[in-house]
Amino acid sequence: MATPTPPDPDLTARFAADLAALWRGEGRLGLAVSGGPDSLALLLLAHAALPGRVAAATVDHGLRAESANEAAMVGQVCAAIGVPHQTLSVAVEPGNIQSRARAARYAALAGWMQQEQLEALATAHHADDQAETLLARLGRGSGVAGLAGVRARGQVPGTPLLLLRPLLGWRRDELGGVVAAAGLVAVADPSNADDRFDRARIRKAIAGADWLDVPALAQSAANLADSDAALDWAAAREWRECVTKGPLGLTYRPQAPRAVALRVLARIVTELDGQTPRGSAVARLFESLLARQPASIGNLVARAMPDGWSFSKAPKRRS
Repeated sequence: MATPTPPDPDLTARFAADLAALWRGEGRLGLAVSGGPDSLALLLLAHAALPGRVAAATVDHGLRAESANEAAMVGQVCAAIGVPHQTLSVAVEPGNIQSRARAARYAALAGWMQQEQLEALATAHHADDQAETLLARLGRGSGVAGLAGVRARGQVPGTPLLLLRPLLGWRRDELGGVVAAAGLVAVADPSNADDRFDRARIRKAIAGADWLDVPALAQSAANLADSDAALDWAAAREWRECVTKGPLGLTYRPQAPRAVALRVLARIVTELDGQTPRGSAVARLFESLLARQPASIGNLVARAMPDGWSFSKAPKRRS
């Protein structure tokens, strides 16, 4: 493979500034590269901005016959520009394929990061992804946490490892232009045009609605992320001041508005029952307790008391 043409220096400088706003690390940066145009652009920009300090991995979920060849293509591009690359093969359990593939992917990437002693992982989520996520979740009636979309800086799911998304201010077409200018042909994922998936239908709808301002939608998602963090802060304070532990469970004497109380209730259920409840179930629990009616959620029983709400494990049924 011929050596790809490096990105335009102005674009490299822009990427370096976006990355520096998220990460001041002096170590090595891991890149999740699938072979699609977005992740190939991430690879090219990161290599240009941090020469000798990046490594790439491609996760092969084994869900499509072409996936092994796509991973090999990424390996060839990496070899051509001198970036270490590894293919991570994973098995995806039956069920919700997209959700389980995501979990398997991040677990494999986390193991790779630790093995390679990488300080952070970067993924290629961009402004169009944010806009699509926001619209999809608006259609499902999601709360602030869901509408916030992905964060520019967070943690690899289930780990303390640093996760970065330095391309959230970039458009899909810009990233495609970086790949085309390099002389590369990116992988085309057929699911992106499959109307069975909500995201594919939303992507087509956005493309046909020139009145939609995608960067503005992405900024709204970022603003909602700030609101989500503020609600988390308030919920942590509410927990410290209003939740007490007793011999049978927890007691909550709510003082905060509904949005904060819902987060406290969700934490109570998680701590006592060991499972994260659905938001709709927590909302029903809140309404029942507000009406001073006993309620159950998971394996818990909740009751209204004169000065608050009590939560305890439901008694085991006799066989």
